[in-house]
Amino acid sequence: MLEVEDRFMIKDLHRKGISISDIARQTGHDRKTVRHALDEPLVPPSQPGQSVRYRLGPHIEYLNKRIDEGVLNASKLYDEIKQQGYEGSRSQLRAFVHPFRTMQQHQATVRFETEPGEQAQVDWGHFGLINHQERQRNLYAFVMTLGWSRAMYVEFTVSTEAAWWLRCHQHAFRFFGGIPRVVLHDNLKTAVLARDADGRIHWNPRYLDFAAYYGFTPKACQPYRAQTKGKVESGVKYVRRNFWLGLRFVDLFDLNSRAQAWLATVANVRIHTMP
Repeated sequence: MLEVEDRFMIKDLHRKGISISDIARQTGHDRKTVRHALDEPLVPPSQPGQSVRYRLGPHIEYLNKRIDEGVLNASKLYDEIKQQGYEGSRSQLRAFVHPFRTMQQHQATVRFETEPGEQAQVDWGHFGLINHQERQRNLYAFVMTLGWSRAMYVEFTVSTEAAWWLRCHQHAFRFFGGIPRVVLHDNLKTAVLARDADGRIHWNPRYLDFAAYYGFTPKACQPYRAQTKGKVESGVKYVRRNFWLGLRFVDLFDLNSRAQAWLATVANVRIHTMP
């Protein structure tokens, strides 16, 4: 049986759009095991001897779902389950969430700064479902963050396929008024076809041709090393916590219009200070 850390890693990779075959290759588990991990809750519904989970009782399934979606803010989760009738303490919930926060923080990293124009970091975030052209579609946010200034570009789409991937790059370059020398991202199939055991990358020819045309160097993170592109990882979280919460919109066009206004009035007027 997989440990909770392994299930968390598999679900996180899948949430980022990585295929089951690639997850199996990166984690060392077979595809059947990966599929089971994706179907199972992050934490088994009952684990004898763990009284905190028992006291949380009927809210375990909901908490598993929210943690699986990347929500690890104990205060936010407490408010959500309190509305559902939870009568336990906030400290019990913190004890439940703590191991999952630790999983994301267990590797200490040194902050890496880049020169102006040197690097942009790119990531996708999944934002549930949207009715688009009379069909229910998955909703994604493409986020590009400049390494030096932390300026951000956000565009919501209903696909992460190659055409959308490249189009969003073009829109981001136009938005920033220039092209960084390096674009850093995950090992998405739209960019990376495979990675050998020795680390050699087999690039998607279409993406390489796109990079050559625009004059930037693509760079893929080491498998499951999210901290190497922490600026854009933080950017996706910022979109969730600042722009997305409580948002009402009519359709995809309206959503992107609101995102552009938010970039102009909130996100890109922040002052970022050095530690």
